[in-house]
Amino acid sequence: MNQSIFIVEDDLKLASLLNDYFTEFDFDTTVITSGEDAAVSITLSDPDLVILDLRLPKVDGLTICRDIRSQYKGIILMLTASGDDIDQVAALELGVDDFVQKPIQPRVLLARIRMLLRRASNSAKTDNSKELIFGRLTVNNALKSCTLNEVLIPLTASELALLWLLVSQPDTALSREQLQKSFTNLEYDGLNRIIDNKIAQIRKKLNDDTSRPKGIITVRNKGYMFVPDYWYS
Repeated sequence: MNQSIFIVEDDLKLASLLNDYFTEFDFDTTVITSGEDAAVSITLSDPDLVILDLRLPKVDGLTICRDIRSQYKGIILMLTASGDDIDQVAALELGVDDFVQKPIQPRVLLARIRMLLRRASNSAKTDNSKELIFGRLTVNNALKSCTLNEVLIPLTASELALLWLLVSQPDTALSREQLQKSFTNLEYDGLNRIIDNKIAQIRKKLNDDTSRPKGIITVRNKGYMFVPDYWYS
């Protein structure tokens, strides 16, 4: 079965170009040109991946992401003409998995999409029978779920994948380079903040004090470390 992509883009020329391009590579594509129709269509159809323009008229990409994220567990890739970190941080907080800057290069976008879909597939296949329990915290890689004090934590797919990387190697400092490579299959350029922003969101959702975290700590000049002992207190 072909993988499905929803393209939510009000630029008709760009939407048509992407639709034709991805169809050539055997994706089932659907184009939505209005932000007003996007949320319902995505949650009903549950595509493998959504390409979502940030600057849609009437209902923008951030609003759509917020509306669908609790129900839609697939991949959201956001298109943005803005290099503003504030927009990207807001989108990451709402559960966006990755960004691509406009103007779009279809081959680059295709490579990024394949990477995201491959990562999701590999995550589902690798260690899919494992469940790791650390006191109050349980991370289940088979069910793609996380509970704290027996309460389900609404992590996005990308947040859960990143958390799994950390809990799979407790008491080990994992560098941004390691996490970036495992998480996105891209080299860390020293500037990309996606790992840092996602760690911040995971800490927030797990009630790990973001100003003085103790469960997922920052190890200076080394990276991030999951601390098992903290979750037993």
